[in-house]
Amino acid sequence: MSKFMDVHRGMVGITDQQLREAHAADTAIQDEEGVTFEHAWADPDDGVVYCLSEAPNADAVQRIHQRAGHPADEIHPVPLTV
Repeated sequence: MSKFMDVHRGMVGITDQQLREAHAADTAIQDEEGVTFEHAWADPDDGVVYCLSEAPNADAVQRIHQRAGHPADEIHPVPLTV
């Protein structure tokens, strides 16, 4: 399994509750693609949301996000962590 950081843009004004709901929508179906969404962060002023996940590949991450109603604009592998 690999780690991925994905980016969602255009979410200006996202609230804490909306972020929690979006994350819950992902985690509700993540097992179907072998994905584990670990954490999400948001900047409501810039409208950017970041999600960290562990998954077999970036396509699996995108499929979950698409099905949950918020496809990622970018998905980046994170091969090194400390």
